[in-house]
Amino acid sequence: MESPGLVRAAETWAAIPARAATSRSPGRVHGRKPSRRSHDAAAGARIAAVPREVVLLLPPSPEPPAVAGEALREAVAGALGCAPEGLSDVRLRRMSFDARPRQRRWRLVVDAWSAGESPPPPLRTTPPTFATPAATAPHIVVVGSGPAGIFCALDCLVAGLNVTVLERGRDVQARRHALAAANRGLEIDPESNYCFGEGGAGTYSDGKLYTRAGSRPAVRGVLETLVAHGAPPEILASWRPHVGSNRLPLVVRALRETIERSGGHVRFGMRAEAIDTTAGAVAAVLARRLDDGTRERVACDALVLAAGHSALDAVAMAGNAGARLEAKGFAMGVRVEHPQAWLDARQYGGLRDAFALPASFYELAAQVDERGVYSFCMCPGGFVVPASTDSSRVVVNGMSLSRRDSPFANSGLVVQLEPEDWCADRGAAWGWEALVGALPVTPADDPLFGTRLQLALEHRAAVAGRGANRAPVQRADLFLEGRGRTAEPAPASYRPGLTACDLATVLPAGMARRLREALRVFDARLPGFAGEGGQLIGVETRTSSPVRIARDPEALESPQVRVLYPCGEGAGYAGGIVSAALDGRRVAAAIVARLGR
Repeated sequence: MESPGLVRAAETWAAIPARAATSRSPGRVHGRKPSRRSHDAAAGARIAAVPREVVLLLPPSPEPPAVAGEALREAVAGALGCAPEGLSDVRLRRMSFDARPRQRRWRLVVDAWSAGESPPPPLRTTPPTFATPAATAPHIVVVGSGPAGIFCALDCLVAGLNVTVLERGRDVQARRHALAAANRGLEIDPESNYCFGEGGAGTYSDGKLYTRAGSRPAVRGVLETLVAHGAPPEILASWRPHVGSNRLPLVVRALRETIERSGGHVRFGMRAEAIDTTAGAVAAVLARRLDDGTRERVACDALVLAAGHSALDAVAMAGNAGARLEAKGFAMGVRVEHPQAWLDARQYGGLRDAFALPASFYELAAQVDERGVYSFCMCPGGFVVPASTDSSRVVVNGMSLSRRDSPFANSGLVVQLEPEDWCADRGAAWGWEALVGALPVTPADDPLFGTRLQLALEHRAAVAGRGANRAPVQRADLFLEGRGRTAEPAPASYRPGLTACDLATVLPAGMARRLREALRVFDARLPGFAGEGGQLIGVETRTSSPVRIARDPEALESPQVRVLYPCGEGAGYAGGIVSAALDGRRVAAAIVARLGR
């Protein structure tokens, strides 16, 4: 059945002789009706070429569908019933795979231009260089080189402002050594790890780029910038864009090189420790050089605090400077891992054995006692990694390489928490007192209390894991039955190692109960999800920041500390690579509006 609102392309294609589709057509095809603008063009009043949208519905095949070049042109031309020469250009706009049992087909949305029309210039795939700002231009200091900090720095440079980025961790290449040590069970470098360092936490934790935040043009702008710095162009069309932890570091390095080539500065091993204020406004940031331990005062006209969700000391630094801190909701839980082959069999019905299909994924969510329980950061063909910033604690996260070819699939399985859930009698019902002792009466009593819950749960997980970055684990079916039984851990992707334990002794009672109820729901939707093939690995605590640094909704600066701009995930305004980049750009626009010349 054809989608409502779409008509056959052969009925609307202007200036191309059309004929009925034959059995050799590559799939069903639809076309969107031309706009009034395109009718004007046909009448000789054309301002610019308007593409026609063609939708191809293609069955799985041993080879991936053509996404560019002559192969795509021929597929579109064949579906339209015209010669390839009748098309001046075709470009893939959107690509997805429908895994529903009665569908299981590719859906390609292609923009096509007829012969004689001039398509817009192709997308830039090389990094830009911006004019070096004048020495007298205002100086912006950005704390943190994650996506929020990097995109903010780029936009400030474009506007002619001087920029210095301070990053406590190491560059992408040097970070690899610290990550390798953590995966071998050695000491975790507290300054350079899976969370801290060039590119932020996302650099080595998968590089997923899908988001529900921001407008489509804004999201497209972020993706185009990544493509110009080496990301695969396919991310512009994919329904689940993903770069991969093996390719994203190269993109991050190229972004830094653009900043430096355009007159900006990126300084690694510089941990911001205090904010120097004068008459209620930021005057400088005091940073520690980690190589020699000396302290440096870096003067600035505006300070962007774009540290990631694990830089709890940066949030405290803002509070010490007078910025208002607010408790906010976040989520914690575990990471669940299954064999990828099992998931492919469930989602594709065995089709991946014979056809070129991506590693399958899932999205699951349920409501249990007024709180959401959901899958988070699902990594098909991925790895579970040690994401703590301290060897005395255990935190797990997920990542995938670009090919997603690991034999395992993993995802966070987390419980939504709101600030009232850790306060007074309600907090006691969740079981937080056994973890941290006395609870606040209201969220305002201790805005940082959510971070205390994170740290305490991570410490408990480390004790259960028994050292060397090993993580506690329990088979999904044994956790579900709730009798405290354990079994020898099955093979897994987590390299430091696993220690079998009853996760109910690690998780607070309210969290464990909600996870169990959600597992029953998820197993009904995806049979076997809570079976003996699944393993729950603890703990997943860094889904987002549990605290927000307050800022004015229009000026985006702290109402208490002028020209302090809380930004990105660590400040409580984003969640993920793209949303953090978008927030960085919003903050840059606010700074330019105030200081730009």
